[in-house]
Amino acid sequence: MSPTVLPQVASMALRAREITLADEAALQCFFVANPDYFHIVHGSAPQPDEARDEIQDSLPAGWSFTRKWKIGFFDARDELVAFSSIVSDLMVVGVWHIGLFMVATARQGSGIARQLHRALQDWAGQQGARWLRLVVVEDNLRARAFWSGCGYVLVRRRDDIEMGLLRHRVHIMVKPVVQAGLADYLELMPYDRSEPAEPVATTPPSGAAGAPGR
Repeated sequence: MSPTVLPQVASMALRAREITLADEAALQCFFVANPDYFHIVHGSAPQPDEARDEIQDSLPAGWSFTRKWKIGFFDARDELVAFSSIVSDLMVVGVWHIGLFMVATARQGSGIARQLHRALQDWAGQQGARWLRLVVVEDNLRARAFWSGCGYVLVRRRDDIEMGLLRHRVHIMVKPVVQAGLADYLELMPYDRSEPAEPVATTPPSGAAGAPGR
């Protein structure tokens, strides 16, 4: 999989590129300028090292994956207007997890969030994704409505998930990228089945959980 292959967003007058530590200052400014997600999900404003932690984040021990993608979307003025974190082949080949997904507050209501999601979905499918997966905080009704509107369905709830200063009940949601049934997904991903499983302290961070219509 070539690192140069990224979502196609030229039709939105945007340019996608991978975010690295060289972009830490720009990403931190983006977080500070768009703090709603952090207040809803973390219970506080973005921390001074929020961007660095996001760029260098790690998955829970034992969770396999192929690659972590940090993708920024820039306008013609080279301003960061959206950001997404994606994990490919999370525990199962073909399951791609959408972590943080944020669009600048000033772009709300423009339809850009759905367009970007569609671009991410098409790109992931071209790279081998069979399902997209995300985690959304139960109390974030707007986010849940957004992801439901994008075609995601609830497969499991998990309680007492720590995110920042808060603990949440979260919804694990899934959307097929290709023709594949939910039963096929759950057969491959026992972690997301509704029967009891061993508790975990955290779940992969999800701006998908809190950035619906941005």
